[in-house]
Amino acid sequence: MASETLTTISPTTNQPILTRHGPTDADLAAIPQRAQTAFLTYRQTPLSSRQKIVKKALQLLNDRQDELARELTEQMGRPLAYTAKEITTAVARGEYMLKISSDALADTPGEPQEGFKRYIRKVPLGSVLVLFAWNYPYLILVNSLIPALLAGNSVILKPSPQTPTVVEQVQKIFIEAGLEEDVIQYFHCGDFAKIEKMVQAPEVQLVCFTGSVAGGLAVQKAAAGRVDCRVGLELGGKDPAFVRPDVDLEWAAEEIVDGAVFNSGQSCCSLERVYVHESVHDGFVKAVQKVLSGYKLGDPGDKSTNIGPVISKAAAERIQAHIDDAVKKGAKNATPENSTFTSPPKEGNYIPPTLLTHVNHTMTVMREETFGPVIPIQSVASDSEAISLMNDSQFGLTASIWTKDVVEGEELSQEVEAGTVFVNRADYPSPDLAWVGWKESGKGQTLSAFGFEQFSRLKSVHVKDYPKA
Repeated sequence: MASETLTTISPTTNQPILTRHGPTDADLAAIPQRAQTAFLTYRQTPLSSRQKIVKKALQLLNDRQDELARELTEQMGRPLAYTAKEITTAVARGEYMLKISSDALADTPGEPQEGFKRYIRKVPLGSVLVLFAWNYPYLILVNSLIPALLAGNSVILKPSPQTPTVVEQVQKIFIEAGLEEDVIQYFHCGDFAKIEKMVQAPEVQLVCFTGSVAGGLAVQKAAAGRVDCRVGLELGGKDPAFVRPDVDLEWAAEEIVDGAVFNSGQSCCSLERVYVHESVHDGFVKAVQKVLSGYKLGDPGDKSTNIGPVISKAAAERIQAHIDDAVKKGAKNATPENSTFTSPPKEGNYIPPTLLTHVNHTMTVMREETFGPVIPIQSVASDSEAISLMNDSQFGLTASIWTKDVVEGEELSQEVEAGTVFVNRADYPSPDLAWVGWKESGKGQTLSAFGFEQFSRLKSVHVKDYPKA
């Protein structure tokens, strides 16, 4: 079968900017075979050698951040003022995982007993398939790639067609750092039937998928006939924030607006629902309006721009449909006057940051993932009402509580159904904490020492002294 052609469309201009070709059936079949051959050699390399390669690769990644940042801005539309930060953050995450890798991958001793030696060894799986999204491609990739390589696995990468150069840059950098070529391979693909074949390849022992719930379910279904293939899913979010009445409203507004509209709201852990105590609701809305009035929507190549386009026309239409549904059901569009919001560039997929009040859970914008720069605010009468509404969702990725009373905030965090709960912070996966989704936000985990667990299997070794003299 002839290979497919994949074209990357600029979200800024809606013009084609890159073309890549997918693998033929023969190419696709060869990738996991080469990965298995590479794995059989790579797994024998000592951890210290793997660590040296990863350390060098992370340094090269950091050195090339300006080049990589420009590519990201062109391909997915985040303002150039912020894209380099993704590279430096990805490097910092990788360096943390590197730092803890010796302890995380060390043998676990059994109970001491004279005449016996018992321990549990972490053994690499084989080939790991990483299917990852366009919105934070380097950050998402590092979460899986670094622990997979440190644990001794080979890796097959499938990027989003929106950001195809990420895998090309990463493979080149790791080879330059000393990694054998076939330990990291990649393929470009938009045909799920071919992705399904890769998931079902017997050499693939783990699939790490980051994307939509529908995509995650499709991957899980593709692997359902295999006992020996693990699946880790990092899926969507509808992440809530609760503003208690004791906060400094201007400070909270600055933080929450950033958490909601950074990257045009295109993050699984963006703030998508904001619950505000009724006693400070009006004041908080005014503070948010003040913050938004100073934002600049426009050309992502301009370093004074805060917010660029969303990824596609289809995304813009979906986001606008959420806004329209809310207004139709009684919400108020309270977005402040801002000339850049009313006159964005005509060519791209621009959705101005939109502030909605008088929202409720009958509205799509409070139920489904919007993945756009929308801030819906709902008034609540108490902590208990806020927690109840925060938990009223099929998603459970992150949540945040904003309060001067950090002791009470921490107590309330224990009632929130989410994999990560912040107090006075949002939208920050910390590398020393497990990144894990509850409910339909996913399964499995990355980051922290726990992030190494899915990349190895356990082998218990039980040695008894020879009983004969």
